[in-house]
Order: sequence, then C-alpha cells, then structure tokens
Amino acid sequence: MTGNDAVLALMVVTALGFDFTNGFHDTGNAMATSIVTGALPPRVAVAVSAVLNLVGAFLSTAVAATIANGLVSSGDVTLTVVCAGLTGSILWNLATWYLGIPSSSSHALIGGVIGATMAAAGSSAVKWQGLVSKVIVPAALSPFIAGLVAVVGTLLVARITRDVPARPRERGFRLGQIGSASMVSLAHGTNDAQKTMGVITLALIANGDLPTGAKAPDWVIASCALAIALGTYAGGWRVIRALGKGLVEIASPQGMAAESASAAVILCSSDFGYSLSTTHVATGSILGSGVGWKGAEVRWQLARRMVTAWLLTLPAAALVGAVAYWTANGIGGTVGVVVVFTALVLASIAFFAASRHPAVTPENVNAAWTGSVTPESAAAKAKGPAENGVGP
Repeated sequence: MTGNDAVLALMVVTALGFDFTNGFHDTGNAMATSIVTGALPPRVAVAVSAVLNLVGAFLSTAVAATIANGLVSSGDVTLTVVCAGLTGSILWNLATWYLGIPSSSSHALIGGVIGATMAAAGSSAVKWQGLVSKVIVPAALSPFIAGLVAVVGTLLVARITRDVPARPRERGFRLGQIGSASMVSLAHGTNDAQKTMGVITLALIANGDLPTGAKAPDWVIASCALAIALGTYAGGWRVIRALGKGLVEIASPQGMAAESASAAVILCSSDFGYSLSTTHVATGSILGSGVGWKGAEVRWQLARRMVTAWLLTLPAAALVGAVAYWTANGIGGTVGVVVVFTALVLASIAFFAASRHPAVTPENVNAAWTGSVTPESAAAKAKGPAENGVGP
C-alpha cells in the first residue's frame, strides 16, 4: 500500500465516522417529538429511524453532487484537505452533542471542508456563489419556512379536531406521529447521508480515482447509508432530550404537525440539491408548533442558544479544519495525517467519557425539564445548595 492509499483509507474511515456522528446527532430531528409524546418507545423510535435513514440514502444523490462539485474547486483539494475538513466537522458535532445543542452536521461538514481548503489553496478555491445559494440562503430561510408551515398545520389540526373526544383524538394523533416521524427519517436519509457521499467522492476525484464531475460510486452510497443508519440507532439521547423536552412541551397534535412540516421542507430541498440543515428545519418546526398551539410554553432562551450555535458552526468548523490541515501539512506526508487522525480519535474518546457523567439514556430522556440536558444534574440543581450538602 502506497502512502496515498493509506491516506485515502484513513479519509474514508474518517468520513464514515462523521456519517456516524451525523446519525446520532440528528436522530432527534425525526424522533424527539414521538418519543416525548409516547407515540413510540425510545428504542423502537431510533430503530425505525435507522431503517428509514438507510432506505432514504439510496433515493437521491442530488445533494452529494452539490458537496462533491458545487462548493470548492476539486483541483485544489487533496486527501489531506479532506481529512482535515472532516476532523473539524466531527469535533464540532461531538462538542455540540455533548452540550445537548441541536446544531447542523451539514454546516459543520461544509465549514470544515471549506476551512481546510482555504488553508491549503486560499479563498479563491471556494465557490462562493455556490456556498451562498446552496447553503447559506437555505440555512437562513429554512427554519422560518418550516416554522410557518408548522404554525399553519398546528392551527388547522387544533381547529379540525376541536370537537373530537380527547381519548380517540390522542390515539389518532399518536398513530399520525409515527407516520410523519417516519417521513422525516426517510427525508433525513435522502439529504444528510448524501453529504458524506459527496465528500468521499470529492476525495476520490482529488486522488485521480474518479473524473471531475463524477457521481458517487455504489460502494460509497452503500457504506454511507449503513454508517448513518448505525449512528441513528445509537440514539444521540442528549440532543433528543433538548429538542423533545427543552424547546416546547409537546402534545401529540403539535408533534404530528411539526414532523409533517419538517418532512415536506427536507424532501423539497433534497429534490433541488440544497444541502439543507435538517436540524434547522426540525427546530423551526417544533418552535412553530409551540407558537401555533394555544397555551404551549416556548423556551426562547434555549432557542437563542441554539441559534448562536448555528451562527458559529460554519466558522468554528472551518477554523478547526484549517488548524488540522496546517498541523498535518506541517508534519508532512502520511505521518501528518496519522497524527491528526490519532488526535481526533483521542478527542472523541474524551467526549464520550465525559458524556457518561451523568449520562442521558432511553430511561431518563423524558424526565421533566428543569433547565439542563442531563436529568440528574438538573434534579440536583433543583434541590438547592443545602440539600446537596453545600453551605451551612
């Protein structure tokens, strides 16, 4: 195996690792509301979502083409650039997952790749028009569009079912939630799995294994579909809790309206090849369902925290991607890429270990929200200093 082959192999492993983090980071986009309302048990919900993500990944490759050919000049991209970009995106995903912030895996990936590309070849290597039209504009508009659709849907649902007895109405909406949540999972597969396909395809083009403008090979599609499905099944319970319990106290009618709005917007964006953030769409839909439901409590402070993370995602991932490239390039060759890859693995282990103390699990993900993504620490905070053995 040559040095280039070794770097390509590490790049593919890193890309599939990103795909895995994308899966567990974004499970809540599809299933948080269904889990919170009891429409589906937590473990069943993530299993259903995983299967549908797997299926959805095979339905469209328009977004993969956007990532592979529409954002950076493939002539300026090397395997080291791709590895560094993936490092930036994975570390941002893990940091926001640990904090329970539903941020955009899509924008983390795009930011990481752009930052590494700029570090290697300068700003001229970035296709700024494609970045603005295919990423930034959809990112700015999608939460508002999804929120508006969810507001209208929630108002219509409340009006149409106001005379239906409570018990059959609740049962009907829970069944409806299963269908709408399944559509979001399918839509997520058609959009988010494509992004990793696009990055691997970009690397294969950069390495000369594929011609410029080539589509993702079958083995790339299959491996990315499997990686995102496995990540989805892992759960990502910290983000599920923030979306399901933190933003709005959700009833079944709201959940169905929010999920239906998310699925419609994501499927439309996939058809047009927009690299949309499913997190932005799902968050906008959930907030819209809260605005449209009489008496619902919307926690705008947490929403503002999420929006701040969204604004930081592209530049933060780009900065880490650039630093990773400078580190790998400074050391040089295969050794530099191995050093960056090793640092990424160690950082991933550290995030996982920190998340266990305390952990968010299927058993406590629906615990009452008292301001913290971790139920145990939230409960301890609620007891007050004297009850926790602090103070006089």
